[in-house]
Amino acid sequence: MTDTGTGRPGLPERPSPDGLEGKWAPRWQEEGTYTFDRQRGRSDVFAIDTPPPTVSGALHIGHVFSFTHTDTVARFQRMRGKAVFYPMGWDDNGLPTERRVQNVFGVRCDPSLPYDPGWEPPARPPKSPISISRRNFVELCGRMTAQDEKAYEAVWRHLGLSVDWGLTYTTIGDRARAVSQREFLANLARGEAYSSEAPTLWDVGFRTAVAQAELEDRDRPGAFHTLRFHGPAGPVDVDTTRPELLPACVALVHHPGDERFAGLTSVRSPLFGVEVPVFAHPLAERDKGTGIAMVCTFGDLTDVTWWRDLGLGTRVVLGRDGRFLLESPAGVPPEAYRPLAGLTVPAARRAIVELLRGSGELVGEPRPVMHPVKFYERGEAPLEIVTSRQWFLRNGGRDAELRERLLARGRELRWVPEHMRHRYERWVAGLTGDWLISRQRFFGVPFPVWYRLDDAGEPDYDQLLIPDDSALPVDPTSDCPPGFDESARDQPGGFTADPDVMDTWATSSLTPEINGIVPMDLRPQGQEIIRTWLFSSILRAELAHGVLPWHTAILSGWVVDPDRKKMSSSLGNVLTPDQPLARFGADAVRYWAASGRPGVDTTYDEGQLKVGRRLATKLLNASKFALGLGAAEALRKPVGEPLDRAMLGRLAEVVTTATEAFDRFQHTEALQAAETFFWTFCDDYIELVKDRAYAAGPAGDSARAALATGLSVQLRLFAPFLPYVTEEVWSWWRYGSVHRATWPTRYELTRVAPESEPALLDLAGDALRQVRKAKSDRKLSMRAEVPLAEALGPGALLDQLQLIDGDVRAAGRIARLDLLRDRTPELVVACAF
Repeated sequence: MTDTGTGRPGLPERPSPDGLEGKWAPRWQEEGTYTFDRQRGRSDVFAIDTPPPTVSGALHIGHVFSFTHTDTVARFQRMRGKAVFYPMGWDDNGLPTERRVQNVFGVRCDPSLPYDPGWEPPARPPKSPISISRRNFVELCGRMTAQDEKAYEAVWRHLGLSVDWGLTYTTIGDRARAVSQREFLANLARGEAYSSEAPTLWDVGFRTAVAQAELEDRDRPGAFHTLRFHGPAGPVDVDTTRPELLPACVALVHHPGDERFAGLTSVRSPLFGVEVPVFAHPLAERDKGTGIAMVCTFGDLTDVTWWRDLGLGTRVVLGRDGRFLLESPAGVPPEAYRPLAGLTVPAARRAIVELLRGSGELVGEPRPVMHPVKFYERGEAPLEIVTSRQWFLRNGGRDAELRERLLARGRELRWVPEHMRHRYERWVAGLTGDWLISRQRFFGVPFPVWYRLDDAGEPDYDQLLIPDDSALPVDPTSDCPPGFDESARDQPGGFTADPDVMDTWATSSLTPEINGIVPMDLRPQGQEIIRTWLFSSILRAELAHGVLPWHTAILSGWVVDPDRKKMSSSLGNVLTPDQPLARFGADAVRYWAASGRPGVDTTYDEGQLKVGRRLATKLLNASKFALGLGAAEALRKPVGEPLDRAMLGRLAEVVTTATEAFDRFQHTEALQAAETFFWTFCDDYIELVKDRAYAAGPAGDSARAALATGLSVQLRLFAPFLPYVTEEVWSWWRYGSVHRATWPTRYELTRVAPESEPALLDLAGDALRQVRKAKSDRKLSMRAEVPLAEALGPGALLDQLQLIDGDVRAAGRIARLDLLRDRTPELVVACAF
């Protein structure tokens, strides 16, 4: 971890960023450059809770953007002397993987089918999906994710992520499944997890329950329909956007202070003639529609609230497939219900509107409206609410004490940027129920429980059968509980498996536990999953350990297109990283990404990629020039010239700025400081000392030593951002890897140049720019001789200029430089040709 000794001689004739990824990425892997040192104590470790990307096709430019930010932090901490625990995970279980497998192979899972060990998918997906067993389907999901993970890894290696690939895990792997099941059983034992038969949000396309955190509102066209109910004293008109749920109506509600409905206790429904009670409830809005609303089981979450608060019964009409049930609910005449049986929701809506119109119980015509509708974030159809048995984890939604603990943890956490904490607090404060963690899918972590069957073969949900800890992970659909064998499966008096799998967030929320370090140091992630991944991770760590899962969370912004629209697959403007990586190179792509600050949206701008490419190329060429002057051999020589010391003094300030920026997790500020100085170094300093650096003697040694020290420090400053070109240059003259070298310190520069005046560098640059402008105005070559130049300015300023006038005259090709004191308030250089 030290910058000692010079490397092998020999410089490339024409250095280029092209091809450096193929040269260095394999070498880093072979030499274990980024391998985590397991012998180091926890105080010497910097542990990163790397986001495991969802494996469902291809990475996009947003992944490259945010993962580059994390990698700069990892590289900085490693150079600061930390053993960096930087794993890569693959989030390969869940709905996205299943949907991709279904579409690519043309299959669907049928758990009732037996496993076929010799089954292979067809070469081309058939027109009609093939039904296969659950185990065959899970194996196919595993096969596809393995292929995708190889493609993802290739992109990450090309980008130059400094992860330790020996720490790779998957959320469907044995380790993750065992941890997930063990933590669930601990939640169960502590009373934090429970199962319940309850109304749940249901995606009819995926045929699974979804959680509150996975919802999004989408504006959709609808219509208000006025339905005429029949009260004892006359008609009662009710507005609704869901007329198809009329047979599921169990009550009407109005506001307690609405005198229009005082004394009204019941009505009869149109078409069906079912007697429906009428209640007052504070959530009813007197100025919305007709002021009285249907309570159906279930049309939306407000229906669930009313149903629960008023202790109502249920009339279920929708099945899990999104179609109306074939049998009418209790109390609804079968003949009247029959036209709706088996219909989809849109078809049932059209049918019931025609029936109401025919009966004269539709008042007026439907009135179009655009309104927000709840969707599963990955779904294509509006969510429905069905009653089903699900697993829940207590999350503070119904526990004020737990909610306050979670809010306190949010205040304890270091947020970068700080304002992102408010999103977390709004989410926690707005929770309305416990976390639904079960999914009716197949490729996921199974719930490690079985149920005893009674003599009639019905499950007793109060008699759970639990595996031994040593047996984890288990799959209850193929493994047996302790004390039973396969002959008792699904037999009266025997057992049956819990058929569900855990929500993918129920596994991903345990990444610190999966990685074996709690708490970790850093959680980098996207702002859009604060309510899911970040919150659920804090919850699980609080329940299990009573601590935060990490000390700091960095939230990345989004990548947006030139129109400032977020790049996403749904908008059709997503970009994969392959093309920019191929065109501009990894260092240029990383430069663009690192130019984006934490929490700030950044435009995908090829102009910035070109700037990054130019910077990488300039770093190669400037390094070659400096080393070609013999800088490497002069590294330990004394630096005595004022301009050389000024340059190193200014560089010491840059090191302080960059270090403090990284300590605040502000990588962009560190990059800007290093880049701004680098262009001054190239455009001014090298030009100013070039002639002297070619010469022999102490003055030449001073220039070459300063060039060597400056180059060494700058390579290390740029290493977190431009890992390939910095490693390439480092290899020209240093031993080992720049990424294992020590992060530069102010001391190493002030030790070499203890009495520096950084302002001299600015002064020399100002004088040189004025000389260049004079030549440019006269359309002369920059190499043109200047017979006489006069420098005017305050006496003290010209005294400083006199300290470096030799370098200024050499760089400007000035034969004679006269200093005219106190003629102007600032420096003016006039050239005579």
